[in-house]
Amino acid sequence: MKTTANIEEIIEETERRNPGQSEFLEAVGVVLSSLAPVLDAHPEYRDAAIIERIVEPEQLHMFRVPWTTDNGEVRVNRGYRVQFSSVLGPYKGGLRFHPTVTTSVVKFLGFEQIFKNALTGQQIGGGKGGSDFNPHGRSDAEIMRFCQSFMTGLFRVIGPNTDVPAGDIGVGGREIGYMYGQYKRLTGRFDAGVLTGKGLSWGGSLIRKEATGYGLVNFVENMLATRSDDLEGKTVSLSGAGNVAIYAIEKLLALGAKPVTFSDSSGWIHDPEGVDLELLKDIKEVRRARVGEYAKERSSATFHTEGSPWDVEVDVALPSATQREVNAEQARALVKGGTKVVAEGANMPCEPEAQQIFQEAGLLYGPGKAANAGGVAVSALEMQQNDERQSWTKEKVETKLEDIMRSIHTQCVEASERYGGTSDDYVLGANAAGFTRVADAMLAQGLV
Repeated sequence: MKTTANIEEIIEETERRNPGQSEFLEAVGVVLSSLAPVLDAHPEYRDAAIIERIVEPEQLHMFRVPWTTDNGEVRVNRGYRVQFSSVLGPYKGGLRFHPTVTTSVVKFLGFEQIFKNALTGQQIGGGKGGSDFNPHGRSDAEIMRFCQSFMTGLFRVIGPNTDVPAGDIGVGGREIGYMYGQYKRLTGRFDAGVLTGKGLSWGGSLIRKEATGYGLVNFVENMLATRSDDLEGKTVSLSGAGNVAIYAIEKLLALGAKPVTFSDSSGWIHDPEGVDLELLKDIKEVRRARVGEYAKERSSATFHTEGSPWDVEVDVALPSATQREVNAEQARALVKGGTKVVAEGANMPCEPEAQQIFQEAGLLYGPGKAANAGGVAVSALEMQQNDERQSWTKEKVETKLEDIMRSIHTQCVEASERYGGTSDDYVLGANAAGFTRVADAMLAQGLV
């Protein structure tokens, strides 16, 4: 059955069917608004209602997560898993534990994950999940009890060939370990491939923790190379102080760049002499403290609770904390300050108006589905190692990661040019390249 519905009508219908889901609707609008030239070139996508189908998750699970505090108080959170698209392989996407997690947030993240995963070239579909649980300030015992209860609600809908979650904000190696232990307890199986981001001694992959940050910097290198430039001597602002920011900083320092900011929910640090990576790792990974401690121990640094890292004049900006952290005013400040490159280490951290400002100014702007795909790429490599019951060397994994990020960059450039854009329109390129791979697979597999 043919459909004549255009993109605007599909967006309006999506808004009608998903009232109040602002994050999800924003993600849908950003992707679909760039796809007109793709649909013009492929009328078969319209005839098969590819877009109408792709904005609907295959499955959406929401469940109760009861747990007890160390004082014996009963608390109840919500757990989520959106299984958006399995057309390219098992659902793949992280679990986020953060108070802001809602149905809208997991759907926005899962929708973006479809195209990000497609860009990696790996056989993985798109999914996402998490809970509105806040792990900050909780004891290890409380986090273990929560993770066990969360997995009790989740284990029936995941599996190494069905749905393979990983970590995201608030979910690191500790949480993955607790959840895997409960999964194994409930199923009686050692399915190493059911979760990624595992410990190295029981199925994890080298550089998985570093992968998103490393891959982000790899992508920036590829963007700069198109203008015969590199990262040597560049000043860089980052937000966040989790794995993405920390390991982007590590890779930046190795390439001769000077990262000067980072942040968490308490505020942000400006260190004009360059970030002391070992101090930052000690504060965030060992002590699990707030970033303000950095300024107490580093005389060149200042801690701020007002403004943002985007107030600092830099060559490169890497928003790597969370969604909607760069607005139009901050984007204008970056442009005015001479920023040459903006690449998203987080998922949709730049509001649509900010993205437009960057593109109109001629900056190199790398959207998250391309720039931060390194994490899920190495998760897929971890799945391969689990299937083979092997552990690859750091050098092998990092070489594969670099190859994947280079391939993603090439796909973006070629897709943008193919559909009438410029070689540096990474928004069109990433959306078109990811979408066409998924759409072609949907056509091949029929109306399902």
